[in-house]
Amino acid sequence: MASLPSACLPLALPGFEHIKRAWNDAYGAYSARLNPGEYYVTKNAEGIYTTLGSCISACIRDRVSGVGGMNHFMLPESPDDEKWKAAGMGSSDRYGNFAMEHLINEILKNGGSRKNLEVKLFGGGRILMNLLDVGMRNIVFARDYVATEGLRIVSEDVGEVFPRMVVYFPLTGVVRVKRLRSLHNNIIVEQETNYLRTIDAKPVIGDVELF
Repeated sequence: MASLPSACLPLALPGFEHIKRAWNDAYGAYSARLNPGEYYVTKNAEGIYTTLGSCISACIRDRVSGVGGMNHFMLPESPDDEKWKAAGMGSSDRYGNFAMEHLINEILKNGGSRKNLEVKLFGGGRILMNLLDVGMRNIVFARDYVATEGLRIVSEDVGEVFPRMVVYFPLTGVVRVKRLRSLHNNIIVEQETNYLRTIDAKPVIGDVELF
Protein backbone atom coordinates (compact mmCIF):
# COMPACT_ATOMS: atom_id res chain seq x y z
CA MET A 1 0.00 0.00 0.00
CA ALA A 2 1.53 3.26 -1.12
CA SER A 3 1.18 6.46 0.81
CA LEU A 4 -0.07 9.74 -0.65
CA PRO A 5 0.09 13.07 1.20
CA SER A 6 -2.32 13.10 4.12
CA ALA A 7 -3.60 16.45 2.86
CA CYS A 8 -5.25 14.52 -0.01
CA LEU A 9 -7.12 12.21 2.35
CA PRO A 10 -10.88 12.88 2.10
CA LEU A 11 -12.34 14.41 5.23
CA ALA A 12 -13.96 11.77 7.44
CA LEU A 13 -17.48 12.30 8.68
CA PRO A 14 -17.70 13.35 12.36
CA GLY A 15 -17.25 10.36 14.64
CA PHE A 16 -15.15 8.34 12.20
CA GLU A 17 -11.81 10.11 12.53
CA HIS A 18 -10.39 7.13 14.46
CA ILE A 19 -10.83 4.68 11.57
CA LYS A 20 -7.52 4.02 9.80
CA ARG A 21 -7.52 5.19 6.17
CA ALA A 22 -4.82 5.41 3.53
CA TRP A 23 -4.28 5.32 -0.21
CA ASN A 24 -4.54 1.78 -1.59
CA ASP A 25 -2.89 1.15 -4.96
CA ALA A 26 -4.80 -2.10 -5.48
CA TYR A 27 -8.14 -0.29 -5.26
CA GLY A 28 -6.99 2.98 -6.82
CA ALA A 29 -8.65 4.90 -4.00
CA TYR A 30 -8.32 5.98 -0.40
CA SER A 31 -9.71 3.17 1.70
CA ALA A 32 -10.80 2.63 5.30
CA ARG A 33 -9.75 -0.56 7.07
CA LEU A 34 -12.32 -2.08 9.46
CA ASN A 35 -11.44 -4.29 12.40
CA PRO A 36 -14.00 -6.52 14.14
CA GLY A 37 -16.57 -4.43 16.00
CA GLU A 38 -16.05 -1.31 13.86
CA TYR A 39 -18.17 0.44 11.23
CA TYR A 40 -17.59 3.32 8.84
CA VAL A 41 -19.83 5.66 6.82
CA THR A 42 -18.73 7.97 4.01
CA LYS A 43 -20.00 10.34 1.35
CA ASN A 44 -16.69 10.25 -0.52
CA ALA A 45 -15.37 8.19 -3.42
CA GLU A 46 -13.40 5.93 -1.10
CA GLY A 47 -13.39 2.24 -0.32
CA ILE A 48 -14.04 0.34 2.90
CA TYR A 49 -12.45 -3.06 3.36
CA THR A 50 -12.19 -5.84 5.90
CA THR A 51 -11.42 -9.54 6.28
CA LEU A 52 -14.21 -11.85 7.42
CA GLY A 53 -14.35 -15.37 8.77
CA SER A 54 -17.39 -16.12 10.91
CA CYS A 55 -18.16 -12.42 11.18
CA ILE A 56 -20.67 -10.60 9.01
CA SER A 57 -20.34 -7.32 7.16
CA ALA A 58 -23.42 -5.47 6.00
CA CYS A 59 -22.72 -3.02 3.19
CA ILE A 60 -25.54 -0.48 3.14
CA ARG A 61 -26.00 2.65 1.04
CA ASP A 62 -28.52 5.12 -0.27
CA ARG A 63 -28.54 4.17 -3.95
CA VAL A 64 -29.54 7.73 -4.96
CA SER A 65 -27.17 9.92 -2.92
CA GLY A 66 -24.36 7.38 -2.57
CA VAL A 67 -23.86 7.88 1.17
CA GLY A 68 -23.21 4.53 2.77
CA GLY A 69 -20.97 2.34 4.84
CA MET A 70 -19.97 -1.05 6.16
CA ASN A 71 -19.91 -2.76 9.55
CA HIS A 72 -18.08 -5.84 10.86
CA PHE A 73 -19.73 -7.77 13.66
CA MET A 74 -20.28 -11.11 15.34
CA LEU A 75 -22.89 -12.25 17.83
CA PRO A 76 -21.58 -13.56 21.16
CA GLU A 77 -20.87 -17.29 21.29
CA SER A 78 -23.57 -18.17 23.83
CA PRO A 79 -27.06 -16.83 23.09
CA ASP A 80 -28.17 -18.01 26.57
CA ASP A 81 -30.70 -20.41 25.10
CA GLU A 82 -31.20 -23.75 23.46
CA LYS A 83 -30.57 -23.65 19.69
CA TRP A 84 -30.82 -19.84 19.70
CA LYS A 85 -34.26 -20.02 21.37
CA ALA A 86 -35.69 -21.87 18.39
CA ALA A 87 -34.10 -19.43 15.94
CA GLY A 88 -35.61 -16.46 17.76
CA MET A 89 -32.19 -16.06 19.44
CA GLY A 90 -31.86 -14.24 22.74
CA SER A 91 -30.61 -11.01 24.22
CA SER A 92 -27.26 -11.59 22.52
CA ASP A 93 -28.71 -10.63 19.14
CA ARG A 94 -28.69 -7.06 20.44
CA TYR A 95 -24.99 -6.91 19.60
CA GLY A 96 -26.01 -7.36 15.98
CA ASN A 97 -28.78 -4.80 16.49
CA PHE A 98 -26.18 -2.28 17.65
CA ALA A 99 -23.98 -2.96 14.61
CA MET A 100 -26.86 -2.61 12.15
CA GLU A 101 -28.69 0.28 13.80
CA HIS A 102 -25.58 2.40 14.32
CA LEU A 103 -24.65 1.95 10.66
CA ILE A 104 -28.13 2.77 9.36
CA ASN A 105 -28.58 5.71 11.73
CA GLU A 106 -25.30 7.28 10.58
CA ILE A 107 -26.29 6.88 6.93
CA LEU A 108 -29.65 8.55 7.58
CA LYS A 109 -28.03 11.27 9.68
CA ASN A 110 -25.70 12.12 6.81
CA GLY A 111 -28.39 12.54 4.15
CA GLY A 112 -29.48 9.02 3.33
CA SER A 113 -33.16 8.18 2.84
CA ARG A 114 -34.55 4.98 4.30
CA LYS A 115 -36.64 4.27 1.18
CA ASN A 116 -33.46 4.28 -0.95
CA LEU A 117 -31.38 1.92 1.19
CA GLU A 118 -29.95 -1.24 -0.35
CA VAL A 119 -28.12 -3.97 1.57
CA LYS A 120 -25.38 -6.43 0.64
CA LEU A 121 -24.26 -9.14 3.10
CA PHE A 122 -20.94 -10.95 3.30
CA GLY A 123 -19.14 -13.42 5.58
CA GLY A 124 -20.49 -15.96 8.02
CA GLY A 125 -18.04 -18.68 7.00
CA ARG A 126 -17.68 -21.73 9.23
CA ILE A 127 -14.05 -21.36 10.23
CA LEU A 128 -14.38 -21.65 14.04
CA MET A 129 -14.88 -25.39 13.85
CA ASN A 130 -14.72 -26.05 17.59
CA LEU A 131 -17.68 -23.78 18.37
CA LEU A 132 -21.38 -23.64 17.67
CA ASP A 133 -21.84 -22.52 14.05
CA VAL A 134 -21.31 -18.85 14.83
CA GLY A 135 -21.18 -17.98 11.14
CA MET A 136 -24.63 -19.40 10.39
CA ARG A 137 -26.09 -17.71 13.45
CA ASN A 138 -24.70 -14.42 12.19
CA ILE A 139 -26.21 -15.03 8.74
CA VAL A 140 -29.63 -15.89 10.18
CA PHE A 141 -29.57 -12.78 12.34
CA ALA A 142 -28.54 -10.46 9.50
CA ARG A 143 -31.15 -11.76 7.08
CA ASP A 144 -33.90 -11.61 9.71
CA TYR A 145 -32.89 -8.10 10.73
CA VAL A 146 -33.01 -6.81 7.15
CA ALA A 147 -36.40 -8.44 6.54
CA THR A 148 -37.84 -7.14 9.81
CA GLU A 149 -36.74 -3.60 9.00
CA GLY A 150 -38.31 -3.78 5.55
CA LEU A 151 -34.99 -3.31 3.78
CA ARG A 152 -33.82 -5.07 0.63
CA ILE A 153 -30.86 -7.42 0.18
CA VAL A 154 -29.64 -6.93 -3.38
CA SER A 155 -26.72 -9.38 -3.19
CA GLU A 156 -24.84 -11.58 -0.74
CA ASP A 157 -21.93 -13.99 -0.48
CA VAL A 158 -22.25 -15.82 2.83
CA GLY A 159 -21.61 -19.16 4.50
CA GLU A 160 -19.43 -22.07 3.38
CA VAL A 161 -16.05 -22.77 4.94
CA PHE A 162 -13.65 -20.03 3.88
CA PRO A 163 -12.77 -16.47 4.93
CA ARG A 164 -13.27 -13.50 2.63
CA MET A 165 -11.70 -10.17 1.84
CA VAL A 166 -14.45 -7.64 1.08
CA VAL A 167 -13.98 -4.18 -0.45
CA TYR A 168 -16.99 -1.86 -0.74
CA PHE A 169 -17.37 1.46 -2.54
CA PRO A 170 -20.58 3.05 -1.20
CA LEU A 171 -20.70 5.88 -3.74
CA THR A 172 -21.11 3.41 -6.62
CA GLY A 173 -22.28 0.31 -4.76
CA VAL A 174 -19.46 -1.77 -6.23
CA VAL A 175 -18.22 -4.67 -4.06
CA ARG A 176 -15.19 -6.87 -4.62
CA VAL A 177 -15.04 -10.19 -2.77
CA LYS A 178 -12.03 -12.49 -2.63
CA ARG A 179 -12.37 -15.93 -1.09
CA LEU A 180 -9.14 -16.56 0.77
CA ARG A 181 -7.04 -19.71 0.78
CA SER A 182 -6.71 -21.82 3.91
CA LEU A 183 -3.26 -20.41 4.70
CA HIS A 184 -5.03 -17.26 5.90
CA ASN A 185 -7.30 -19.16 8.28
CA ASN A 186 -5.05 -19.29 11.35
CA ILE A 187 -4.65 -15.51 11.46
CA ILE A 188 -8.37 -14.91 10.98
CA VAL A 189 -9.36 -17.60 13.49
CA GLU A 190 -7.07 -16.03 16.10
CA GLN A 191 -8.47 -12.56 15.39
CA GLU A 192 -12.09 -13.69 15.61
CA THR A 193 -11.53 -15.90 18.67
CA ASN A 194 -10.05 -12.91 20.52
CA TYR A 195 -12.94 -10.71 19.37
CA LEU A 196 -15.47 -13.35 20.47
CA ARG A 197 -13.93 -13.49 23.95
CA THR A 198 -14.15 -9.72 24.19
CA ILE A 199 -17.83 -9.48 23.28
CA ASP A 200 -18.74 -12.53 25.39
CA ALA A 201 -17.26 -10.70 28.39
CA LYS A 202 -19.28 -7.52 27.84
CA PRO A 203 -22.75 -7.04 29.33
CA VAL A 204 -25.58 -6.31 26.92
CA ILE A 205 -26.80 -2.83 27.79
CA GLY A 206 -28.66 0.05 26.24
CA ASP A 207 -30.91 0.42 23.23
CA VAL A 208 -30.57 2.19 19.91
CA GLU A 209 -33.57 3.47 17.97
CA LEU A 210 -33.77 4.07 14.25
CA PHE A 211 -34.58 7.55 12.99
